Amino acid sequence: MSNLKTGTKSILFGVHQFFIHPLLVAQAWSMLYGFPFDPRLWLCFFVHDLGYFGKPNMDGPEGEKHVLLGANIMRVFGKKWHDECLYHSRFYAKQNNAQFSRLCVADKLSIVIIPYWLYLPFAWISGELKEYMVGRASRTSANGKGAVAWLKEVQEYVKGWVDVHKDLCPDGWIKLADEGEQRD
Repeated sequence: MSNLKTGTKSILFGVHQFFIHPLLVAQAWSMLYGFPFDPRLWLCFFVHDLGYFGKPNMDGPEGEKHVLLGANIMRVFGKKWHDECLYHSRFYAKQNNAQFSRLCVADKLSIVIIPYWLYLPFAWISGELKEYMVGRASRTSANGKGAVAWLKEVQEYVKGWVDVHKDLCPDGWIKLADEGEQRD
C-alpha cells in the first residue's frame, strides 16, 4: 500500500473515494440546483476526480491536471459536458479564462456536508491530510491547529465561497500563482 501514489489512495480510500465522494457531490448538487435527473450528471459525479489516479500529489503540477481524464470521458456528450468536468477546478477555469462549472460549486459544497469523523480518517489514511494542512495551493494552512479545528475553518471558508458563487458569479476569491497566490 505504501507504493500507491497519493492520488490513487485518494480515489480508493481517501477524500475522493470513488463511491462515497460522488454521492456527496450528488447530494450537494441536489441542495444547490435540485435533484440531478440527467444521467450525464451522474456520470460527471463519478468521473470528475478519477484523474487523480496515479498522481503523486493532489495540489502539485500533476494533481492539478486530474481534471483532464473526466473531461475527456465526458467529451463523448459534447463540449458542454466536457467543460462541466474540466472546469470543476477553480484553478483550471481561472487558468483558461473560463467560467467554473456548477459541478465545481457542488464539488466544493461536498467538503462542507461531509462529517469530520468521515473526512479526517479518509484524508489521514490516504496521506492527503498532511498535504492539505500545509496550506499549499490556496488551501487554508493549519497554522498549528489540530485537524478538527483546521477542517471546521476550511468548511466555513468553502461554505462562504459556495454561498457567493452558487449562481456562477465571477470568482475573485482565487488567484493564480503569477497574481500573488498559490494555485487552487
